[in-house]
Amino acid sequence: MSRADSPAEPAAESPAEPTAPAERPTSLLGNLVRGALIGAVETVPGVSGGTVALVVGIYHHIIDSAAHLISALRRLITGPERRAGAAEHLALVHWRVVIPVAIAMVLAVFTVAGPMADAMESHPTLMRAVFFGMVLASVAVPFRMMLQGLATERFRRVAVGRDPAEVRLRPIHLIGGILAAAATFLLVSLPPASAEAHPLVLVPAAMVAVSALVLPGLSGSFLLLTFGLYEPTLRAVDELDLAYLGVFALGMVLGMVVVVKLLKWLLDHRHTITLAVLSGVMVGGLRTLWPWQDEARVLLAPGDDAGLAALLALAGFAVVVLLLVVDTRAQRRFLRDHDAHGGAVRS
Repeated sequence: MSRADSPAEPAAESPAEPTAPAERPTSLLGNLVRGALIGAVETVPGVSGGTVALVVGIYHHIIDSAAHLISALRRLITGPERRAGAAEHLALVHWRVVIPVAIAMVLAVFTVAGPMADAMESHPTLMRAVFFGMVLASVAVPFRMMLQGLATERFRRVAVGRDPAEVRLRPIHLIGGILAAAATFLLVSLPPASAEAHPLVLVPAAMVAVSALVLPGLSGSFLLLTFGLYEPTLRAVDELDLAYLGVFALGMVLGMVVVVKLLKWLLDHRHTITLAVLSGVMVGGLRTLWPWQDEARVLLAPGDDAGLAALLALAGFAVVVLLLVVDTRAQRRFLRDHDAHGGAVRS
């Protein structure tokens, strides 16, 4: 079940599958509301659309459907049995969830993008304070997933009579997280002029940003903010800049095909180190959300609005913590229902 060089890695992803809410009934209206919530929070750095998808119970619907869509496209292009193979994967897509959620997400993004961009321009210090608190709280998500994966692997080893002591956090995990934090800190310290909205920059940025849908806790808008492309992207959405949006959409499609599949493989096979690195990325990226900085991203001392900024940061922190608490309770309730029915949902 696990590789010798990383005993905890492969099985760490499997806890998500038994608790997957894939069998929960959903309604059209409910899925429209879920999609609107996910789309709205995707414009807010620090709140992960993946986290909201987990909270509202459709995370695995979306991830599994995306994987099948990508596999269908690959079979259609490379074969074998192109049409039959593609149809086989397309039949496994949760269309009743995906279509209304996608429509509502797009409508929500186009509705919220303009006001969010205006708020960033009018109150940059206070908005960054809110986002700082949100991202700081969100760091707990990949860290918690990492610990849950290790705990589940220990339980599995005990169940089959193997030594669970081998499954633990190792120095390489800590080193990976620290190096990722340092590299991200240095990257986001570069002046924003180095990240112009050029296609050669925009496509890779969109590829990385869309990967945030795979991992709860990682915000796509936060990644765009670290690249210096957050406000230009919101403004392009608000003003219907089709040239910009077309290039961005190309990056998203490539990201779904390449980055999302890669990240999903890493989460399946190198779960702990992947989450350690992603936690480091989020910690290092906090530098770009420090409320007081000039246009060259030089950090400044707190100003006269420090009190208000601190309150807003605490409010942002509290919002994310509330989402995480709701998610934890929903997971526990689902596990209780699952056990009460004798594991009927378990694959």
